[in-house]
Amino acid sequence: MSPARWVASFGGSGLAPVAPGTAGSLVALLPGLVLLWVGPAALAVGVVVVAAVGLWAIRAAGAGDDPGWVVIDEVAGQWIALLGLAHPSLLGALAAFAAFRLFDVAKPGPVGWAERLSGATGVMADDVVAGVLAAAVVGAIRWGVPGVLE
Repeated sequence: MSPARWVASFGGSGLAPVAPGTAGSLVALLPGLVLLWVGPAALAVGVVVVAAVGLWAIRAAGAGDDPGWVVIDEVAGQWIALLGLAHPSLLGALAAFAAFRLFDVAKPGPVGWAERLSGATGVMADDVVAGVLAAAVVGAIRWGVPGVLE
C-alpha cells in the first residue's frame, strides 16, 4: 500500500468491507478524544494537520471521486465534531459520532453543496461541513442541557 493510500484510508480502516465511512469515524474517535484530553487547541491543530495531509493523500492516491476506502475526510469531520465537547466523555463522544454520521450520510444543505465541489477539495469539504454542523449540535446540547454530555 502506498503512503498516500495508507493515509487516505486512515491506516487501512477505510478498507472495512461494510460501512467504511462509519468504520473510519469510529477509528478516529480514540485519537480524537486523546487530543481533546490534551486540550481543545491540540484537537484543533490535529484537525488542521489531518485536513492538510488528507488533501495531499487524496490527490496523491488519485482518489478524487471519493471512493469508499478514503476515510481521512471522515477523520477530519469526526474530530471537528468532537470540538463541540469541553472534554472527553463517553456520552459526548457518542453524541458527536451520531451527529457527525447523520450529517455526513444525509448531506443536508451546505453538506451537499460542499460535496459537489470538485476533486480532493470536494472529498474533504462535505465532511468538514458535516463536522462543523455536528459540533454546533453538540455545543447546543451542552449549552441547553448543562452537564448532560460531561
